[in-house]
Amino acid sequence: MERAIFYDRHDAGRRLAAKLGEFVGQPNLLVLALPRGGVPVGYEVARALHAPFDLFLVRKLGVPGQEELAMGAIASGGVRVINRQLIQSLGIPPSVIDAVAEEEQRELERREQRYREGWPLHDLRGKTVILVDDGLATGATMAAAVTEVYTLGAARVVVAVPIAAPEICEAFETLADRVVCADTPSPFWGVGMWYTDFSQTSDEEVRDLLARAAEAQGEWR
Repeated sequence: MERAIFYDRHDAGRRLAAKLGEFVGQPNLLVLALPRGGVPVGYEVARALHAPFDLFLVRKLGVPGQEELAMGAIASGGVRVINRQLIQSLGIPPSVIDAVAEEEQRELERREQRYREGWPLHDLRGKTVILVDDGLATGATMAAAVTEVYTLGAARVVVAVPIAAPEICEAFETLADRVVCADTPSPFWGVGMWYTDFSQTSDEEVRDLLARAAEAQGEWR
């Protein structure tokens, strides 16, 4: 197997930012990270681009018993994206999908409260939104995020990740205005395989990075 490409998510964010130089100083720009793993990546991207930084909450709908396999995803605002081909091939009934979605909705709401503490999402109307995660495997959560960000009025949506399966990166070219995948190794194996340190991002780290970004916001704007 090849060596890891990134040391950790902060390193990945800095290297991803180097691919996004065209957006430096662009007006009406907003970087949104998908918690939790996308937050350190997005923080570094926002800092490099001198852009406001926020979160966009999305939850994967895992197949029962194979939770890492995404049968869909939900996002803030009630958006639900479903992988119909996978669901049909596995014979998953609607009642199971609904039960998983209800459980993930509770977790989404818990994170919304814990991370935002009542602060609203930035107004996305007319903005160029860069959606950032630590990588794309199935792309289910990112697809849900793209759908909802357009619904909320974004003028342009850019999907930006450090690492992705090549076919998934290509698929997003039909969903977003622009896709930037810093690296697309094949075979892919999985997002975590390309990081030396892929330890879980904690709620506390998410809150800390949000606080640091908010403190620097005036300078970045």
